[in-house]
Amino acid sequence: MKLTSTSFDDGASIPGEFAFCIPADEGHVCLGRNLNPQLAWDDVPAGTRSFVLICHDPDVPSKGDDVNQEGRSVPADLPRIDFFHWVLVDIPASPREIAAGSYCSEVTPTGKAGPAAANGTRQGINDYTAWFASDAAMAGDYYGYDGPCPPWNDELLHHYVFTVYALDVDKCPLDGRFGGAEVRQAIAGHVLAEASLTGTYTLNPAVSG
Repeated sequence: MKLTSTSFDDGASIPGEFAFCIPADEGHVCLGRNLNPQLAWDDVPAGTRSFVLICHDPDVPSKGDDVNQEGRSVPADLPRIDFFHWVLVDIPASPREIAAGSYCSEVTPTGKAGPAAANGTRQGINDYTAWFASDAAMAGDYYGYDGPCPPWNDELLHHYVFTVYALDVDKCPLDGRFGGAEVRQAIAGHVLAEASLTGTYTLNPAVSG
């Protein structure tokens, strides 16, 4: 399988229009357009009955003590954990493309509705759900895609890995509310092939994107 995008090249920087936050002169950052990127895949194995799409950032700080704190920075050698930005399941066997902005076209405070989504798909919650849990103005279930917004003082360049999985089942064997970790576990044993595409992003002007 092969995964491509007209929105960004593999290994290259993700444009700001696909980000949750972009750099700003005042306050370090402001909200971005938050469009989901265009994605397309081919060389699909015979017997594929549906697809799953997961986007995750493996470079999120494991501790938040220094995150977005004036006069401090998040050290590059701090242990990192996964942060899920998009979980989409029950993608039909065809067509094999997602148009830019078709699943997300703006930042939605308190999160987009779900899990039901376009074309019979279902979306899981992303990890902004936990990130904003203590913020009265933003708290809610964040279904679907929400783009990059790494700490503006992080010394590490963040990587955003989009992975499409070809499955031998019509539906992901999960019900109700679910996230990326639950989907990874549920599809184990049903994956015929997978393909990934990685973009980078930073909000720290001292870090090269």
